[in-house]
Amino acid sequence: MSFHAGPELSAVRGVSLSIGTGESLGLLGESGSGKTATALAILGLIPPPGRVVAGSIALEGRELAALSPTQMREIRGREIGMVFQEPMSTLNPVFTVGYQVAEALTAHFDLPRGEVRTRCIALLREVGIPDPASRLNAYPSELSGGLRQRVMIAIAAACRPKLLIADEPTTALDVTIQAQVMALLRRLREQLGMALLLITHDLGLAAQNVERVAVMYAGHVVEEGKTRDLFTRPLHPYTRGLLASMPGSAGVVRGGELHVIPGAVPHPLRVPAGCPFRTRCAMAVDLCAPELPRLEEKEPGRSVRCVRVAAGA
Repeated sequence: MSFHAGPELSAVRGVSLSIGTGESLGLLGESGSGKTATALAILGLIPPPGRVVAGSIALEGRELAALSPTQMREIRGREIGMVFQEPMSTLNPVFTVGYQVAEALTAHFDLPRGEVRTRCIALLREVGIPDPASRLNAYPSELSGGLRQRVMIAIAAACRPKLLIADEPTTALDVTIQAQVMALLRRLREQLGMALLLITHDLGLAAQNVERVAVMYAGHVVEEGKTRDLFTRPLHPYTRGLLASMPGSAGVVRGGELHVIPGAVPHPLRVPAGCPFRTRCAMAVDLCAPELPRLEEKEPGRSVRCVRVAAGA
């Protein structure tokens, strides 16, 4: 029996991000832009046959890409926490909430059983779960979507990590619960001094909850800057298109049609040469085709990957 290996795909290429202690960074982009793949690479969780083939992933100067799987297991949970997109596919339905929160602690600390229980109750109380002692015996299916997400946050924050990655943490939650979950993440970040990487396609969510934003497209960061600057004065045509498609954006009258970016994010096998956005871009010229533009600092704290913007066009 023989197997034929297919072509190698690059889901993320040349992404460079930095987050300081206590800072918050939003990673924005459409589905398929590489946001989740970036987070999984940081955690060493890219499923095989996927792998990180080059680059550096550093936590306080420690190179994570060079660590063994055993060493990375020590980092995950203890120094980097992750809130996944869908609690019901992440929480184990056959174990109680208390068991799963306790597991996050005992994986990294040797604690007496009584102290584990005390800490679990404190964690559930910290994330705003009512009657936390009785909730320890509940199963995920017995909780609402908002409470399940709070359990996920309690697990992610159990060991007081230095970095918390939240991947679409408010998916499938109503607006009121979304606001509560984001307020909880802000409070934990401020109290614990954690850095927060918020992955989302929801521009409004990022605008209200992070200090800086990086916009991804087809595996590349195309623009980065302070949230207020990027939302009030976007530089890259893709960022402009995203913001113009938001309800209430400038130029959209009440009841009028929203702006639509033509086409879709290309499959990794079909990313065009040069600027990956050029086939959807109204500003594209021949200069966009020969090679991928560099991510250049246009002004202090503002970087953009666009030859037209770099040239002042």
